[in-house]
Amino acid sequence: MSDRPWLNNYDQGVPQHIDFPDISLFQLLSEAAKKYPESTCTIFKGAKISFTEMDEISDRLAAGLASIGVRKGDRVGIFMPNTPQFVMAFFAILKLGAIVVAVNPMYSPREIEHQTNDAGMEVILVMSNFYNLIKDVQPKTKIRTVVVSNIKETLPPVLSFLFTLTKEKKDGFRIELAEGDHWMQDLINKFQASDRPQVEVTPNDEALYQYSGGTTGISKGAIALHRNLVANVIQIRSWMVEAKDGQETVLMALPMFHVYGMVAGMLFGIYTGAALVMIPNPRDVADVLSNAQKYKTTIFPGVPTLYNLINNNPEAQAGKYDLSSIKACISGSAPLMRETKEQFEALTGGVVFEGYGLSEAPTASHCNPLLGENRTGSIGLPLPEVECRIVSLDDEITDLSTGEVGELVIKGPMVMKGYHNMPTETANTLRDGWLHTGDIARMDSDGYFYIVDRKKELIKPGGYQVWPREVEEVICDNPKVLEVGVAGVPDPYRGETVKAWIVVKPGETLTEEEIKAWCSEKLAKFKVPTLVEFRDELPKTTVGKILRRELVREHKEGAAEA
Repeated sequence: MSDRPWLNNYDQGVPQHIDFPDISLFQLLSEAAKKYPESTCTIFKGAKISFTEMDEISDRLAAGLASIGVRKGDRVGIFMPNTPQFVMAFFAILKLGAIVVAVNPMYSPREIEHQTNDAGMEVILVMSNFYNLIKDVQPKTKIRTVVVSNIKETLPPVLSFLFTLTKEKKDGFRIELAEGDHWMQDLINKFQASDRPQVEVTPNDEALYQYSGGTTGISKGAIALHRNLVANVIQIRSWMVEAKDGQETVLMALPMFHVYGMVAGMLFGIYTGAALVMIPNPRDVADVLSNAQKYKTTIFPGVPTLYNLINNNPEAQAGKYDLSSIKACISGSAPLMRETKEQFEALTGGVVFEGYGLSEAPTASHCNPLLGENRTGSIGLPLPEVECRIVSLDDEITDLSTGEVGELVIKGPMVMKGYHNMPTETANTLRDGWLHTGDIARMDSDGYFYIVDRKKELIKPGGYQVWPREVEEVICDNPKVLEVGVAGVPDPYRGETVKAWIVVKPGETLTEEEIKAWCSEKLAKFKVPTLVEFRDELPKTTVGKILRRELVREHKEGAAEA
């Protein structure tokens, strides 16, 4: 694959080679403040913070964090939804040479305990509504200091006043902090931007521990260097050939504690000089739609689940919201079905193009062209400076020919340093500079790549091979199906058998017999699900990836109880 056929299909204006700047990640914000000083950096419930203000606030917060003992190399947690405080905390941590560890606010105490202990985290920044949860977990961790922010602090004056009145009536506005903990706003107010310690931070320093969602096993912390993140942001920007620096507005419905939202949303927006419209809860479709309309958002990175929610929203279907400002939507984290893409494009007039990435890279390595051909089922072309191979599943070394199915391995400037505290996993995943993704894929003659499935999720009924994604795509083509997950479950006769978990569209009815008949017309007999379960919803990660492993676990527990 050394001839790199994908280069022939790049959009005009996408570079084949990029000279990446030798800078640290936080300099993206500093440079944006110089180029677009008065332009809006974040919008939250109507309140706007400029790039100059965001840069200054993060400097002051960095000084505050230094005053409570944060030093270069420390791992510092952020436990926040999409709010301006997340951006402030993120850059303040980096400016001290410390390492960001973004923790999912929806995690259970057990998951929080694992991640904070594995990272060696001693300081964590949280929103006040999560304070008691963190304090409950704290005795089982190394956390010594909790820095707390309240949503009121970045609301517009009127909403802030109303929020305070409501909270005072309910349970008092300003909660009592334990000794040794601090209010984030107090740390900011205590210092000037010039008080920020001038720590030497190089592109080769560690910037981020990004923990995988654990969809295929134990959560691992992928270590991204400053240069990895800078490179990936610039790769994504180079792909968005129609984006105009200083003129875009990004709809931030993807959670920023996930690397996809963090890099393809927040960091891309800051590098581009775009306003970031903060959506704390992506499941609040009315909030997503009203913000998209009010602020005329132009770029909307998302996931198929979110696009589906909008496609099936009655008010969106009725044309209540004007979404015509949306022009570019990168879809990732899960397969983008053709119907989802076509419906959303018809609704908005924008282009939805599927990409691919993983926490280890640190988010994007492939994408369909914005202007060129989008091939159904394809994750697109490798981004500039990304090398790709398809290697044999047998020896994991031999390069395969065009069209053959094997493991996707990639190399590029965005690939992680390794996993934190997991040398064996690192050695297995990174080999001679190549990242073994664990995804089974193929490449066509034009350089478009197609994910067949996860290496570890191959189903083997009676010795045959069944890729869950292929079965899911067939079932999703049924017009009555909203969502589906497919996985292998134990079977006394075949060893393993195919099971499908299905969510039916509102107002529709579907039977197991209908699904089996539908699949029998399009799949080999051994690929047709022998078990079908209808559900109201499917378990997912925070970015909408269906947790097949969780479905299998629930099935096994149900079988054991029976």
